Amino acid sequence: MKWLPEVTIVGGGMITCDLLLPCVYHLQRTGVVGNISVCALDSAPLRALAEEPTIRQAFPGQTFTPYPSLDTPPEKKFPELYREVISRMPPRQIVVVAMPDHLHYQVVKDALACGQHVLCVKPLVLSYAHAVEIERSAYEKGLFVGVEYHKRFDRRSLIARRHYELGHFGEFVMGEAKMIEPYYYRSSNFQNWFTCDRTDPFVYVGCHYVDLVQFITRLRPAAVSVSGVKGRFPNGNEGYLWANGRVTYENGAILSVTDGLGYPDDGAGTNEQCLTMFFEGQGRTGHLKHDDQFRGVCHSYLDPVGASTRFKFVNPDFFRLVPWEGDGYKPVGYGFDSVAAIIETAVRIENATEGLDGQAALLRRRELIRDVDRKAIIATPANSSTNELVVEAARLSILNDGRTVAIHYGDSPHVAFA
Repeated sequence: MKWLPEVTIVGGGMITCDLLLPCVYHLQRTGVVGNISVCALDSAPLRALAEEPTIRQAFPGQTFTPYPSLDTPPEKKFPELYREVISRMPPRQIVVVAMPDHLHYQVVKDALACGQHVLCVKPLVLSYAHAVEIERSAYEKGLFVGVEYHKRFDRRSLIARRHYELGHFGEFVMGEAKMIEPYYYRSSNFQNWFTCDRTDPFVYVGCHYVDLVQFITRLRPAAVSVSGVKGRFPNGNEGYLWANGRVTYENGAILSVTDGLGYPDDGAGTNEQCLTMFFEGQGRTGHLKHDDQFRGVCHSYLDPVGASTRFKFVNPDFFRLVPWEGDGYKPVGYGFDSVAAIIETAVRIENATEGLDGQAALLRRRELIRDVDRKAIIATPANSSTNELVVEAARLSILNDGRTVAIHYGDSPHVAFA
């Protein structure tokens, strides 16, 4: 009998609405997963999810179980409710962690303690030691943890990785990346947690491109320097609204990364993001350029659609809802591919151990997890923990006026001022 895991999404915010819930809904109606629950701090975001017109149009008749219930007064808060919900799940189901960055570690730990596979939005955690702890705990229990770095599943990234592996570019030496998120993020729930003491734009979105450069080249970062520009959110909280980072790699290559929460709400692109890389070869140089916010598609609507302006650069490759042979609309793009790959990997691991006794099943799950680690297409704690070293170094740097922080590997990887 085919295994249909329960899925519990912890967190009802923007990423759940825009990406995670639509993906899981489609996997449910195509027979990959079973019942879906969403747990949040209070009922307000859950009610917004349940009433979201785009989701209702795309997935007619599909629902999730909300925790707390939708009729709960929104002013009542339930910070510990997710633990109760996860603990009631049968073992080896799937927990999706979609909380603010600084809460990932505890929620992932709690999910593993309850014997659940995990999909976590990026970055996994904010320290290397925590990433190693999660890797060891998950492996010991035979549980799969996938980190949702969706740019790995962009076809242009996969093509670039292949060409780099085959030596077609040469050796990476210099690059520049940019990701400027919309201004309206400042008025969202970001203003309650995106504070100077917790995170910054380099850590929150710059991590995508740091991960992507290593995904393409396999080069490890060796030093990080990040400077930030502070500002006030509408509620008065202070945060880094802009950041610029410089990542140096073991071969001496340099990547500059510019990030912020400030792409104009009236702009055509919803955000601005791009990657440029230069390579040294024998007697010539190589070049890679990904213009990620503009992929040659422009729309002009009669009225603004969603958060966009009337005229819009459309990225058809990340996440779109399109007509299909079934009811409603289906999600397509590398955002969906990434979520589906992680969830389907957990399903594959469980199906591969059906009928095996306890110890044999555990050994087989461990073997399959290590296969995913080695393949290094899906980000896992084992194959992407250098990202946590970069995060640690970045936070240490930005809180100390951009001082360079070195990353040390060996038997005990750590960061320290250069």
